[in-house]
Amino acid sequence: MFSCTYVVERIDGDYAYLRDIDEPDKEPVFVARALLPLEIMEGTKLRYEMLQYEIVY
Repeated sequence: MFSCTYVVERIDGDYAYLRDIDEPDKEPVFVARALLPLEIMEGTKLRYEMLQYEIVY
């Protein structure tokens, strides 16, 4: 099962730019905000697993 941890680097309109915590040199991934939890802000940590994003506290 694939799992990855991201941090929300930037929110730009309907998209959020996510930085992979394990590989910070990679380009940020942009994801439609409709696929992310409503409570996200810049700096929020997210776990991607089984095609879902969840906030990591």
